Amino acid sequence: MEQKPDRLVLPEIVVIDTCVLISSVLRVLLLRLASTGWFEPVWSPVIGDEWRRTAARLWQTSEADIAQQWSALQRQFPQADMGDVSHYKEGLQRSDPKDWHVIAAARAALNQYPDATVAILTRNIKDFHRAELRGLGIYLFDPDQLMSRLWLQKAEHLSHHLAALPDVVCMPGCDVESLEAVLKRERLFRLNRLTQAVT
Repeated sequence: MEQKPDRLVLPEIVVIDTCVLISSVLRVLLLRLASTGWFEPVWSPVIGDEWRRTAARLWQTSEADIAQQWSALQRQFPQADMGDVSHYKEGLQRSDPKDWHVIAAARAALNQYPDATVAILTRNIKDFHRAELRGLGIYLFDPDQLMSRLWLQKAEHLSHHLAALPDVVCMPGCDVESLEAVLKRERLFRLNRLTQAVT
C-alpha cells in the first residue's frame, strides 16, 4: 500500500496502545474525539488484558471494577475490538516482538477497512520499526505528534475539547488544573506550545 506524504496524514483508524490508553487524560480526550467522528479507535483482546492488569495495579482498584470499565468502553465502541489478531503477526521481524500484537491489530484493521488510513498511537515509538510499518501501510505516532497534527489542521474544533479537559479529568476533592499543567504532565509539549501561541 502506498502511503500518503506523512505531513498530510490524519488517520481514520487509530490503534491505541495500552501505554496511551492507560492515561486517564489521553483516554478521555482521544475517546471524546473518536465519539464525535474524528477517527475510529481500535484495540485487541491483548491490549484489553494489558489495560485491565495495569489499571488494577496503578489505581489499586478491584478487578471487577476495572472489568466493568473495560466493558463500558466495548459498549461505547463496539467495532473497536479486532478479536483474535495473532495470525497477523506472521512475517513481522524488525519491531519489538512484545509489540507485535499492536501491529497485528493495525493489520487486522487494514484488512477490515482496506481504503482507510491506519495508524498506531503509542508512547513506545522506539519499539516499532518505522520501515517495517511503512511497508505494511501503517503510520506511527506518539500522542504529542498526533494531537499537534490535529491542532494544526482542526484547531477550532480541538480547542473546544481541550478547554473542557481540565474540568473533566479533575479528581474529586482536587483543584482544577490549568490546561497548560494538564498538557505538560501528559508530555504533550508541542501541543501545549501551539495552544499557548493563540492565548
